[in-house]
Amino acid sequence: MNRSQRLAKAQEFIWLHARLLECNLFAYLFANGGKEPVLAALHPYQNEDGGFGNALEPDKRCPDSQPQDVEVALHILDTINAMDDRMVTRACDYLATITTPEGGVPFALPSVNAYPHAPWWTAEANPPASLNPTAALVGLLLKHGVQHPWIETASTFCWREIEALDSTEFHTLMPVITFLEHTPDRGRAEHELQRIATRLAQPGVIELDPHAQGYVQKPLDWAPNPRSFCRRLFTNDIIERHLTTLAERQRDDGGWPIAWDPISSTVESEWRGRVTIEALRTLDAYESASSH
Repeated sequence: MNRSQRLAKAQEFIWLHARLLECNLFAYLFANGGKEPVLAALHPYQNEDGGFGNALEPDKRCPDSQPQDVEVALHILDTINAMDDRMVTRACDYLATITTPEGGVPFALPSVNAYPHAPWWTAEANPPASLNPTAALVGLLLKHGVQHPWIETASTFCWREIEALDSTEFHTLMPVITFLEHTPDRGRAEHELQRIATRLAQPGVIELDPHAQGYVQKPLDWAPNPRSFCRRLFTNDIIERHLTTLAERQRDDGGWPIAWDPISSTVESEWRGRVTIEALRTLDAYESASSH
């Protein structure tokens, strides 16, 4: 299947099953759409306190603001190059209100417990600060030169945690890599990135079988585009095999599947809209790089 056929099938899936937000994001990325419809669709997810909620991250149906929903919003604003929108300053103000004494924000806040949610979202009463999502939030803000007092506080937390870190866990390291890619202290960052690369390069740490089933992270999860830091960990042959398999995973309905059990059919549709866009972006990024 060529790119135009792949996109045509995906577009039908998106318009049949995805949220308005992903419909507008698809149009922006693949159909010459503008950023204003994306901003208009994102805005209702922001609460009066400046945080984002309302199941922007679909696995928890909590209307209240949550740190992870702020990260999702920033990724979208980064994608459409709109990190100068007023929503960002309001979000930073919110993050300052939920920052723990350690200097970062928690993975999830207890308000999530009152609503349907996947089991991994259950939060304790007084959750500690976490690199996921603090490091990703700071990294995205630094990438775009956003100025806010919270960034310095959270950066201090990130450095302290990263320098003591020996994890190979995907959901910890991807936020850390986002931070390290964009922090201005390049010498310190390169040292930590090399430590991470050494850990990830150990045999068996990353799932290299393109057909592996279940919730596993494969090379294209670690390196979703050729400019990703983790791209250096994989040979061209490995990347090519995974790109071929990724393209083949597009279903007859035009969308890509998710790799975990959803808590409802609505959640599955919302997630499939997101993962379909990400699959298309990854395939486009590598195809574009190979043509130059």
